[in-house]
Parts: sequence; C-alpha cells; structure tokens
Amino acid sequence: MLFDYAEHDLWHIIKFHRAAKQKKQPVLVPKGMVKSLLYQILDGIHYLHSNWILHRDLKPANILVMGEGPGVERGRVKIADMGFARIFHNPLKPLAELDPVVVTFWYRAPELLLGAKHYTKAIDIWAIGCIFAELLTSEPVFFCREEDIKASSPYHQDQLNRIFSVMGYPSESDWQDLKKMPEYQKLTQDFKRANYANCTLQKHMDKHKIKADTRSFSLLQRLLTMDPIKRVTAQEAMDDPYFKEDPRPTADVFSGCDIPYPKREFLSDDNDDKSASASKTQQPPPPQQSQQQNIGVHPQQPIMEPAAKKMRMQQNQQMPPTQPQVCKFLCLSIVFLL
Repeated sequence: MLFDYAEHDLWHIIKFHRAAKQKKQPVLVPKGMVKSLLYQILDGIHYLHSNWILHRDLKPANILVMGEGPGVERGRVKIADMGFARIFHNPLKPLAELDPVVVTFWYRAPELLLGAKHYTKAIDIWAIGCIFAELLTSEPVFFCREEDIKASSPYHQDQLNRIFSVMGYPSESDWQDLKKMPEYQKLTQDFKRANYANCTLQKHMDKHKIKADTRSFSLLQRLLTMDPIKRVTAQEAMDDPYFKEDPRPTADVFSGCDIPYPKREFLSDDNDDKSASASKTQQPPPPQQSQQQNIGVHPQQPIMEPAAKKMRMQQNQQMPPTQPQVCKFLCLSIVFLL
C-alpha cells in the first residue's frame, strides 16, 4: 500500500519547542497554528465518528502534517496509524473483549483506566484534549513514568494519580457512573480524595500562563471532562467560540510563517531490511506503548537555533489578519481491523 509522505508530525513539532524551552530560549507554538491543528484533528475525528469508527490511539506521533509542496497540501493534517481503529456501531463483541488495552497511557481516558467494558467515542476526545494541552505547553499534561506497567491490565495506579494530580479526584456529582466502573473498588483502596483537594486543571494551566478566562482554557476543560457522558463531541468542539476569535483556523497550519521543523526520518528499503533483522534479536515494545516517549533532547538532532530565533521574531511582529480557510475535507488513510 502507498501513502502520502508527510514531512512532519506533532511529536517532532512539540519536541522542537520543548527543546527550545529547555535551553531557556522558549518559542511557543504559534496560536494560529495550534488552533488550525486542533480544528483539523477534530474535523478528521468527526468524520470517523460520523461513520461509527473509533481511532483508539490518538497521540502526537500519529498526527502527521504535510510540509512544503505544490498545491493545497502544505500544512494539511493527516491522521495516521489506524491499527487500533474499530467500528463501534453494534459490534459482535464488546470492544474491551477484543482489545483489553488501547490508547497510549499518557492519552488514555480515565474510564479506560478504570476498566470500562463499553466505552464510546469520548475516549478519542480525551486524547485530543491531551494533545491540545501539549500544544499549548510543549509538555505532556499527564506525563507518567512507565516502569512496571502491566500491559494486559487497563488499570494503572500511577497514570490515574497523574490525572488526579492535574484534574483533582472526581466526585460522584462530576461523574455519575463512577461507582459502576469495574475497577471502582480498587480505586477507593488506592486513592484518598483529600490528597487531591487542591488540584485543578485551572491551577495546572496557570503555571503555563494559560488563564482560566481564555477561550482556549474553556475548550480544554470541555475536552478533558472526566465523565465521558458529559465530555464534548468533536462537532460540539468545532463549534466552540475558541474557533470564532482571531486568529482563525486555516487550511495550512503553517500559514503566515516559515516551517522551521526538521523533517521526519525517511526509511529506505535497506533500513527496513536492517530493522527487520534487528527485530529478530530484540523484543519490540508493546504496540500501544510505542509513543516515542523520551522527552529528552537527542544530541544528534540539533534544535535548529536560527529557525527558532526566526520564529520568535515572527511571533513578536504584528502579523496581519488572514482570511480563514478552514479545511472542509481531510484525507484519512484508514486500515480496518475488524
């Protein structure tokens, strides 16, 4: 099968900005770019959900972005890696029976961590909320070290602790079906509500200078609602006032600035053969954990100081408003594993 070559993905884009931050030369992802990326992701997921398909593995590494090129493809988002995608309309078996563990840990919704047997498209929305927060701060919002993870069990105490440390411990009024979760008994044994009394998303984002009165924070709250029933849908998120204020989302997420990001690695057939040989002697990690989650800076991949400096200068300049060119159609490469 042949697919488009996308020069960039969100993992590398965020890594670029995180590296600048670690070098005390922070350059934020431009606001218009964040908005355009988020809108196109929501647009693509709305298309999937409208056709009764769950992605079930949304994370920055699976959000590709087209680079320089002819035509309208520059800066277009491509949602990739549909290996965990499933139809959720009248499945022959509960999805939890087919795949007990889905979604990379940092982007896994709390209902999945608590063993939900009949989850919904809300799990994709939670993952999008995690990606949105990461675009705003250049850091994973629910970062958790993954030692001693039992890949066969959906329940993970450390990951839940990280979520509660940011969001606070959910009350029954916040999440009406909390007591019905299969792992609720274990939850009450491992956690005390009082330990998270002062934890809120507002306080966490305030540390990153994202204020509670901004529309970006308001939308983030809707995406990261603990109760999956109350969590916003992709269509509702696309209609949020955040997308109505300037800068407006554009079809080219890089609109108004150069592309400073290094291209994704292109593997030749020779490299594929070498990788295949190496895999015979080295056990690969579980597929759901292949996030490329090392958040350190690799020395062989320089931060591209001139490009970062140029982007900082562009952000400091007053950019003229651009006519919104909202992407109405998103190409998706889909592999169905039913």
